[in-house]
Amino acid sequence: MATKNFKTDSGIPIKEAYFPSDIDPAADPGAPGEFPFTRGVHRSMYRSRLWTMRQYAGFGTARQSNERYRYLLSQGTTGLSVAFDLPTQMGFDSDHVMSEGEVGKVGVAIDTLADMETLFDGITLQSITTSMTINATAAILLCMYVALAKKQNADLQRLSGTIQNDILKEYIARGTHIYPPAQSMRLVTDTFAWCSANIPNWNTISISGYHIREAGSTAVQEVAFTLANGKEYVRAAIRAGLPVDSFAPRLSFFFNAHNNFFEEVAKFRAARRLWATIMKDEFGAQNPDSLKLRFHAQTGGSTLTAQQIETNVPRVTLQALAAVLGGTQSLHTNAKDEALALPTEESARLALRTQQVIGFESGVTDTVDPLAGSYVVESLTSEIEQRVKEKLAAIESLGGSVPAIEQNYFQTEIAESAYAYQRAIDEKEKVIVGVNEFVVEEQRTDALLKVDESIRAEQMANLTAIKRNRDQASVTDALTALRAAACGEENLIPHILSAVERYATVGEISDVLRDEWGIYE
Repeated sequence: MATKNFKTDSGIPIKEAYFPSDIDPAADPGAPGEFPFTRGVHRSMYRSRLWTMRQYAGFGTARQSNERYRYLLSQGTTGLSVAFDLPTQMGFDSDHVMSEGEVGKVGVAIDTLADMETLFDGITLQSITTSMTINATAAILLCMYVALAKKQNADLQRLSGTIQNDILKEYIARGTHIYPPAQSMRLVTDTFAWCSANIPNWNTISISGYHIREAGSTAVQEVAFTLANGKEYVRAAIRAGLPVDSFAPRLSFFFNAHNNFFEEVAKFRAARRLWATIMKDEFGAQNPDSLKLRFHAQTGGSTLTAQQIETNVPRVTLQALAAVLGGTQSLHTNAKDEALALPTEESARLALRTQQVIGFESGVTDTVDPLAGSYVVESLTSEIEQRVKEKLAAIESLGGSVPAIEQNYFQTEIAESAYAYQRAIDEKEKVIVGVNEFVVEEQRTDALLKVDESIRAEQMANLTAIKRNRDQASVTDALTALRAAACGEENLIPHILSAVERYATVGEISDVLRDEWGIYE
């Protein structure tokens, strides 16, 4: 084993001991629920209400995913989080040639409103919160959700949940973009405007650092790149004529929780303090809710190991605890078998139980920000804040996130960090239990979840039936109106909603926009 190098994953040196002099006297964390919200966005935090325990799930057909959602709700999940398959994310129907081999694999297949109806069969949308991890086609899936809520006679003013809708990080780290950046940003700001007027409790975007971290960034880069993207969305909305306080309270964020415990806690605290200052000083936001960085956290998928998968349980526990001590508003805990396959019901239940043990048995929720005043945590919070500011200044010097994407700034930074991290593992500067140290010979005996290849045929048959029975003339009219709107400047969301209510498919709607806007390569 190599000599221990005492530093965080972001390269911040760790001292042998910390003292009061290590705390920056100018970095006053303030009181919980007050500017700059270092200690949390609510005064009483978990004393009055625990975070939403939102388990991420979705695979196969809508019927199969509905069964998993009902199971999770029966086990105490307090919010649903929907994973969509790649064809749905990329705007292809299940019968498209590009969908072959991918239907239902990394999420649920959704082609029409009929699939959304099945997905939430027996679940009252007004009574739950739902997060949907969807970006390029976010507006379409949101409209399907709204159309279903209307069919359930829900009060749209009370409908709550989140769409990820963060297209910039797709160009940076993930790759499920469709249209060029300018047109993609139009869909985002149209969503801001429509939701503000029609479903005011809906979080219109979840600005994601999670996927940036999964791609190999450090904790500092994760915060810096995420906040830079957040600034770009705020600017775009203001340019579109929206007053900042009309949409900023419904912005939300999505961060990763990795293994370096104190750095992760400090990262969340620094992110809150930075965003509050950015919104106040750079954008002149007046509403206190516009200054609050509310975030969902998910434990680090890339930290899970296929070797000795039981060791993923303590990893996830530490990561979840860091997110809770960092003040998350909702949390997903990964299952131990996710390095090998989609989680089984049993492993998903254990992941949920991990959150419940922290929430109900550990005592860490009894006081707000229990690590406040810790010399090491306060020092790391300030150090991360300063390093993030330097990254943000570099991005601003390039003209903001979009020009930085076009100049490969983010991509290069992440690639270099990912390489350095892997090299540290290969050279055993960083120990990964079961991978480069404490290795054992093992034979896999775990029962893994497998998605049946026949589901594509089932999905295609359902799609054919929908097309045969719908009012085709009405669908054509709705798509024609959408095409005209895409060529103009009016808000696209009412036209997309009209199309999905007539059972137009995800692919048909995406194709209209592809035809008018082109695709980004």
